[in-house]
Amino acid sequence: MELKTRILILVADLGFGHRAAARAVGAAIQEKYGEDAIVETANPMSSELAPSFLRDTPDDYDRFVRELPELYQLTYQVSGTAMVSSIYESAFVLMLLPAMIAEIDRFKPDVIVVTQENFLAPLNALMALRSQRIPIITIITDLTSLHRMWFSEVSTLTIVPTQIAYDLALLNGLQKQKVKIVGIPVNTALANEERSPAELRALLGWQPDITTLLFVGSKRTRQFPDVLRALNHSGLPIQLCIVAGGDEETYPLLKATEWHVPAHVYNFVENMPMMLHAADAIVCKAGGLIVSEALACGLPILLTDVIEGQETGNADFVVQNGAGIRANDPVEALETVYHWLADDRQRLLDHAKHSRKIGRPRAAYEIANLIWKAAQQGA
Repeated sequence: MELKTRILILVADLGFGHRAAARAVGAAIQEKYGEDAIVETANPMSSELAPSFLRDTPDDYDRFVRELPELYQLTYQVSGTAMVSSIYESAFVLMLLPAMIAEIDRFKPDVIVVTQENFLAPLNALMALRSQRIPIITIITDLTSLHRMWFSEVSTLTIVPTQIAYDLALLNGLQKQKVKIVGIPVNTALANEERSPAELRALLGWQPDITTLLFVGSKRTRQFPDVLRALNHSGLPIQLCIVAGGDEETYPLLKATEWHVPAHVYNFVENMPMMLHAADAIVCKAGGLIVSEALACGLPILLTDVIEGQETGNADFVVQNGAGIRANDPVEALETVYHWLADDRQRLLDHAKHSRKIGRPRAAYEIANLIWKAAQQGA
């Protein structure tokens, strides 16, 4: 009987990006290796063996980011210093080691994939404690602003999205042969869509022949309603397609809005790849995953919310590479859309060209190959 390769992906629900990256990699593995692979995703922070306050962390994180952004920025920056990050790592070892041991003993993986940095110190402690060696593939899910906890000697391979991230990995002590630039893994459907925007808009019930802006919000987007209000009263020839991202407070307000431009409002969707390919541009926060998805589709990006510290590098990467604009308030967002529509949309088309140039739509497939190779080679 042929043994199957067992792949354990560790995620944390601190933002959509970690879990979305895990889903993309898992789907790519199943697509390429089928029944030869058993893929399981687990969150040790939600285990009954982890402290109860960790299980409440996702909701607390949302409130912290949205209501106290300046304090969050300070906390993130301080936690990235050598001394404080060492304290953080020790704390996560104490809090998560029992849950990690239980998860690994239960699943018995041939390879472990990590999409959240808090798990690396406990894994390092576990391997040292047991003199055990399981290949560990770490996938970094932000473009350039990276916490030093991402760079751990326990990782067999650390997959980074950009040259800046690669340089940071070496600066933080990783060896060149243990770091590889691939990109942030995005939904494999983004690489495989062959239908035209007009076809997709018809299927979605959107108007086919008008500049279409896809708005993607979440519980962490503070400027979302105000930017929409400005565009709604702008008189511009645009179509707004709005995804509230599960924000149960904002979604009913959007549904009740009197729209003066064509608008389509959704709460949470499963067909985001289809919507991305149907749009002319995206308006969103500077999360690593949504930015990477937009780049994979060659979309111009208007960034209206940035979590300073954690997402600053993502925003800078987009702007410096000519793929989009950062707007600090609704007036700047409105000005950007005006400029995009002027001169036969030349600026919009220029951003799209630069976006396609740096997008990595097949990153999930490349990462799937690296994970498979590591599992076959063993430690």
